Amino acid sequence: MSNTAKTTWVSVKPGSDFPIQNLPYGIFKTASHSPRAGVAIGDFILDLAVLGAAGKFSGIVQDVSVFSKPTLNSFIALGKPVTNKIRNRIIELLSEENTELQNDIALREQVFVNQSDATMLLPVQIPNYTDFYSSIEHATNVGKLFRPDNPLMPNWKHLPVGYHGRASSIVVSGTPIRRPKGQTKTDDMPMPVFGASKALDIELEMAFVVGKETDMGESVSTASAEDYIFGMLLFNDWSARDIQRWEYVPLGPFLGKNFGSSVSPWLVPLEALKNFRVEAPKKDTEILPYLQQSGLANFDIQLEVELTTPSGESAVISKSNTKYLYWSIAQQLAHHTVNGCNIQVGDMYASGTISGPTPDSLGSLLEITEGGKKALYLAEGIERKYLQDGDTITLRAFAEKDGVRIGFGSCVGTILPAHS
Repeated sequence: MSNTAKTTWVSVKPGSDFPIQNLPYGIFKTASHSPRAGVAIGDFILDLAVLGAAGKFSGIVQDVSVFSKPTLNSFIALGKPVTNKIRNRIIELLSEENTELQNDIALREQVFVNQSDATMLLPVQIPNYTDFYSSIEHATNVGKLFRPDNPLMPNWKHLPVGYHGRASSIVVSGTPIRRPKGQTKTDDMPMPVFGASKALDIELEMAFVVGKETDMGESVSTASAEDYIFGMLLFNDWSARDIQRWEYVPLGPFLGKNFGSSVSPWLVPLEALKNFRVEAPKKDTEILPYLQQSGLANFDIQLEVELTTPSGESAVISKSNTKYLYWSIAQQLAHHTVNGCNIQVGDMYASGTISGPTPDSLGSLLEITEGGKKALYLAEGIERKYLQDGDTITLRAFAEKDGVRIGFGSCVGTILPAHS
């Protein structure tokens, strides 16, 4: 039986993000358990540290202490030949026809944790973080705000534009985000002023995590890139547009970006997404050989952004899809390393805002409100141009096909007032 058709003896509600075909990895803790690795299945977490100690990965992993670490780095560093065997073993243990764990009542009581009883932590220790600018719709929309007649810079269709961000301020879903302060200046002001950002925005993104390192001077090709990419998660690159606008010339993003980014806690392995591959958008500009890629380069992953006000009013303000990305994750990694830049296990690479071709698929308030020129109406008497204190943003993502749904959970952040 293929994994697509697999069923499990574990209770999984219809429409769950976490069926047996998914099995994303995360780090969790409870009142009685220190941080450790787990796998999501339905509303439960499968405790890999307990499974490992019970000998369920015998012959696959020599040192099961990798499951008791506070991050997934040691686990994913085992390499895909090993981690794929572990994934297949978990599928075997959870499959309807397998009774090894199903009939072991004592072990079952130890190995399953209700997600509601657990606190999710940042899944990986992130040595380095890079943010790309891979959506042509987003790049065009933003470019039109500043250069109506020439929105895309000359290099944009030739290479994946990106910048090195701040890894230390990436936080797990549920962590509040403090409104940043900095310098801002409008065109009619003679001097900049200092204060809290008045144009706080979100960016709907996906990110991938590297599970294999390279040496300095080594490059990764588009053909081999997915050997290095372990999995994907949701990413919200919070952005202070007024700070960004004043500072970004000539060297690009700095304080308008590095105050906080949020990620979902579940890392979905690429192997769970293989049935959701689609073609990338057609390129009308010839690209250099090292960026050329054959086959189905993108993934059909549906995305949405929900905004909830302090009064409890909620509205979905965007629905987009990773299939719109002009530059694929393989092209992003190939370009990142073509100069010999070495990569490390746990490195995180975000896509940049993912916008689609329709007004309801824009991935930032900058685009939705046309730079703050028009309001977004959420409910009677409630509107937004940018985020206000107390607003909560929830990102969600899932891929669905032939009755199988592979979800990423949610990525949530609430805005706190700036420090006085």
